[in-house]
Amino acid sequence: MFKLLIKLFLFIILFFSNSYSEIIKDIEVVGNKRISKQTILVLGDIKINNDFDDISLNHTLKQLYETDFFSDIKFSINNGLLKITVKENPIIEKININGIKKKIFVENIYSSISLKDRTSYNDFKLQADITLIKNILKTNGYYFSSINVRKETDVNLNSILLNLDIELGKKAKIRDIIFIGDKKFKDKKLLELIASEEYKFWKFVTNKVYLNQSLIDLDKRLLENFYKNNGYAKVKVLNSFAELDSQGSFKLIFNINSGNKYFFNELNLNLPADYDKDDFKKILNTFDDLKNEKYSLNNINLILDDIDNIASSRLYDFIDVQVDERIIDKNKINLNFSVQDSEKFYVEKINIFGNFNTVEEVVRNKLIVDEGDPYNELLFNKSVNEIKALGIFKSVRSEMIDGSDENSKVLNLTVEEKPTGEISMGAGYGTDGGVLGASITEKNFMGRGIILDSDLQLSNDGIKGKVTYAKPNFNYSDNTLFTSIKSTNQDYLSTSGYKIANTGVSIGTEFEQYENLFFRPELDISQEDLTTNSTASNTLKKQEGSYSDFYFNYGLTYDTRDLTYQPTSGSVMTFSQDLPIVSTNKEISNTFIFTKYKKLNSDDMVGKVSVYLKAISSLDNSDVRISKRANLPSSRLRGFEKGKIGPIDNGDFVGGNYAGSLNFSTNLPGLLYTFENIDFNYFVDIANVWGADYDSTIDDSNEIRSSTGLALDYLSPIGPLNFSWTIPITKKSSDKTEIFRFNLGTTF
Repeated sequence: MFKLLIKLFLFIILFFSNSYSEIIKDIEVVGNKRISKQTILVLGDIKINNDFDDISLNHTLKQLYETDFFSDIKFSINNGLLKITVKENPIIEKININGIKKKIFVENIYSSISLKDRTSYNDFKLQADITLIKNILKTNGYYFSSINVRKETDVNLNSILLNLDIELGKKAKIRDIIFIGDKKFKDKKLLELIASEEYKFWKFVTNKVYLNQSLIDLDKRLLENFYKNNGYAKVKVLNSFAELDSQGSFKLIFNINSGNKYFFNELNLNLPADYDKDDFKKILNTFDDLKNEKYSLNNINLILDDIDNIASSRLYDFIDVQVDERIIDKNKINLNFSVQDSEKFYVEKINIFGNFNTVEEVVRNKLIVDEGDPYNELLFNKSVNEIKALGIFKSVRSEMIDGSDENSKVLNLTVEEKPTGEISMGAGYGTDGGVLGASITEKNFMGRGIILDSDLQLSNDGIKGKVTYAKPNFNYSDNTLFTSIKSTNQDYLSTSGYKIANTGVSIGTEFEQYENLFFRPELDISQEDLTTNSTASNTLKKQEGSYSDFYFNYGLTYDTRDLTYQPTSGSVMTFSQDLPIVSTNKEISNTFIFTKYKKLNSDDMVGKVSVYLKAISSLDNSDVRISKRANLPSSRLRGFEKGKIGPIDNGDFVGGNYAGSLNFSTNLPGLLYTFENIDFNYFVDIANVWGADYDSTIDDSNEIRSSTGLALDYLSPIGPLNFSWTIPITKKSSDKTEIFRFNLGTTF
């Protein structure tokens, strides 16, 4: 019916406009107060001595109505006199958004709506803006808000003072997050994956505990991607919230239909006839490795990236890859990757929308495809993923529209910003003492993608603090520039007779040198003071004093893991070295770490093998300082107190010139499966700290230590609990062992 009325209206306009077929000799404008006659003529493209007919009438009406300046426009022509009668829309003197205390929240709403101060008022735009504001409020957890519109009109000035009175109401809390259906995995695992969180009184600084549809949509994608990376290619995730209680809280329910678990069967690559198949040998080798492995969306994306890289390096500029999945059995999938020549066109322009707080260059710096380049769909999709990986946007949407000619396209990117600041506090207690910590992080400082991070830790032995500044893509180099200020004060006077105070600053960069190979050079300057008392050993007393250090440190990392978080295959290898430039004591330190991940069976059991080696030695025949000497991190040798193995000086453990460990671990997914919030891990640690080159009197028996045990992770109502039971297998009588360890902590 509505379309019929529109057609009838246009017919009437066209019918009556047929009488207008005269030459304009003069023009009269009536009804305008704010908009000048000359402006109306320019906006309507109206000129004296031009022919005025039905075509020019429709063109002028369209031009003038699109300005939003007028609510009504009438034309008449008589003896060459064109009379234009207009009714102006009132001007919005000011928009007041009332009822919200947070200035940044108000600014976000104002920047999102279409109506602005000193623009023309429009009823339809107002209704659309009210709907938009309600959606913004819901995104921030205000599902019970109301908006009252008050208009104060000044007839003489034809202006409106627009008041939007907002009653926020209580935030809609998430009381419970429940997973139902054929979910396959423990609730604990699924809760770790999603962004939404259950409301707890200590989580008052995060919005993740309130209903947020954008966040819920993200949760669904995260869940589906997790399942698809674990073999469940046809998973479906639906969500609903129900059971509103008297406190305004909801149950957030995810209904998961995982379907069958699938494994790769045959993988084939179809290429155009003029492509050299030898260029794609790497892809064919990958196909052989993946056969009979579980279906993984991540592996498919890696194959697409490899095809893209090969095509780009061989100058196959315009390609399109289609992936055809065919189920051939209850649990087997064939994949066909078809590479085709795509439509050849160029990127005329890239528009970026929605970055109200983020500087545009932060987004553009992640674009692999640039204006003027040949369009490559794979590279463009990779660019979108790089923008998402910044972690400062809720969503990134893209669209392609026609350019100025048939050989060009315009790409539109729309980003939705999210809060990027985080305040966290935590507490933990283990058998070696208590730890308190707090941190403040901002991932998009000043809208430039800059990361600011500050961290403070308090323990029985002292205090540690660190502030870090990181600038991605510094000076348009694709390198990350970082600088840190750190301070440590460790007081062992009562136990070992010495105290160490260290303050330093570092500056460095990190970038991908080659595919999967990362380089991290750094300059480090520090000042250290070592104080002793009468109970300290003679060796430590000799080291008492102040030390100035200026070091060049670098690291090389080769990473082939399938996933950064909870990998199931691949490896990561790192070599780092600390080299003295100017130092009171010149010491060189080398560290090597290699970790390999492998899927052990079809029940999601993943094995992990890790090697850790560290060596430090003096370049000027001086003693290696106690603060520089090698020790093992707690995770490398469980069952022993941290720093309580290796060379001993007068009863004090002083660390060694060398440290090394070999660690084996695997998760036990089938153990206590009925307990949703409990995970078990089995581990074996073999390690040692040895070497005492600065004093022959130091006891260094150089004996191998080893241990085995079980670790339990329990997601309790008050936060995560971590338990470990360890049995030392081989040890020295002087070693300090630790059979049981636990830690309780939470972030709020």
